[in-house]
Amino acid sequence: MNKLPSIELQYASAALKNKVMSIASEKEIGQWAKKCFTNFGRITVRFINKAEAHDLNLFFRGFDKPSNVLTFPYHSKDEAIDADIVLCMPIVCLEAKVQGKSVKDHLAHLLIHGCLHAQGHDHMSKTQTKKMEALEIKLLASIGIGNPY
Repeated sequence: MNKLPSIELQYASAALKNKVMSIASEKEIGQWAKKCFTNFGRITVRFINKAEAHDLNLFFRGFDKPSNVLTFPYHSKDEAIDADIVLCMPIVCLEAKVQGKSVKDHLAHLLIHGCLHAQGHDHMSKTQTKKMEALEIKLLASIGIGNPY
């Protein structure tokens, strides 16, 4: 039995799919996500626009603005991983430019960030933040990407 989760990619539009595919292949994106997991499960990664990111962030988190990445876990602690991760590509691209990073590296970082949230990691305290950032740095290094912090 495969211990890694299945990864499904979805796109809000054909234009977003073309944008994402100009940055990274579906195979690469799946490999980045699978690096984060040791347990079986199902992960859906959806690439969205600002309007959808705004609506989701407002409805689920009460924030009246779009977010770069949102994670929606549907499993209990001892169950197989089952989560949706949504990435707002216009924000990912803008942040990469502002931060002087490649869009590909920033996309990988935010996907890994979302995958860690799917497993219960968080950054609500300094201790949690340090632990999560250390995991992100380690996972990014395993795919040849330097420390984003």
